[in-house]
Amino acid sequence: MKSIILAGGSGSRLYPLTQVASKQLQAVYDKPMIYYPLTVLMAAGVREVCLISTAGDLPRFQQLLGDGSLWGINIDYREQSRPEGIAQSFLIADDFIADDSVVLMLGDNIFSGGDNFPSAMQQFEQGAAIFAYHVKDPERYGVVEFDRFGNALSLEEKPERPRSSYAVPGIYIYDNQVVNIARNLTPSRRGELEITDVNLEYLRRGNLKVHRLSRGFVWLDAGTSSALQEASSYIETIERRQGVKIGCPEEAALVRGFITLDQFETLVAKMPDCEYRSYLTIVAAETRGLEGLRA
Repeated sequence: MKSIILAGGSGSRLYPLTQVASKQLQAVYDKPMIYYPLTVLMAAGVREVCLISTAGDLPRFQQLLGDGSLWGINIDYREQSRPEGIAQSFLIADDFIADDSVVLMLGDNIFSGGDNFPSAMQQFEQGAAIFAYHVKDPERYGVVEFDRFGNALSLEEKPERPRSSYAVPGIYIYDNQVVNIARNLTPSRRGELEITDVNLEYLRRGNLKVHRLSRGFVWLDAGTSSALQEASSYIETIERRQGVKIGCPEEAALVRGFITLDQFETLVAKMPDCEYRSYLTIVAAETRGLEGLRA
């Protein structure tokens, strides 16, 4: 399975921060925002990533992430010249997707807790799979309505009168039919190719699966200044309380076996003296100790 991270857009809701750097390069506590969706994908076993952003921001992402080889993955970069909807990403990355299935993740969505995504990706065979998260303000999001058996009945984008309290967060799994579906979409009144319309087409075909995220799962949309601050506070609280970091691609690469412990330690040794390096040094020591016990 391949993956797309959509990190484009104008970032108008975060102005004037986005005059300095892309929304997805803003700090969420101690890491760039882009680290969080990238780490979720890596933790789920995805190694082929296509990052889509603007012409002005792509060089900054390339400077930060490189080609991904240091983490045992491959990152392909594509330009979004004009933001014309989430579903536009499938047209930009059509040859990258080719004959594979693909998971699309929005670069300003932060997730924490549970193994919902790895499980859904492992079980995925065809059609589409989306997720549902209970929120108190569903009118701000795409909303999914269920029948009493948990099957999806309807999908609406930012409805005035939501039919449920379940919002659809920014991670979606599709088979390679998604490119043709996106190509045949009619732009909405906003002039965009809406991801909800993609999901509606799969629902019409009877090929849409919806996974409800558990109550212990956390979804944060860091697209506004207040949401960015809330996300940073949440990440700080969890990391300080548990002593583990959220959103470390180096750690995800080690745990998934994308890189060896020797390669991991080499990466850490090249980092400046900082809290991030100190944490990864502890991870290396603990992993080395576990290897010694198994020997």
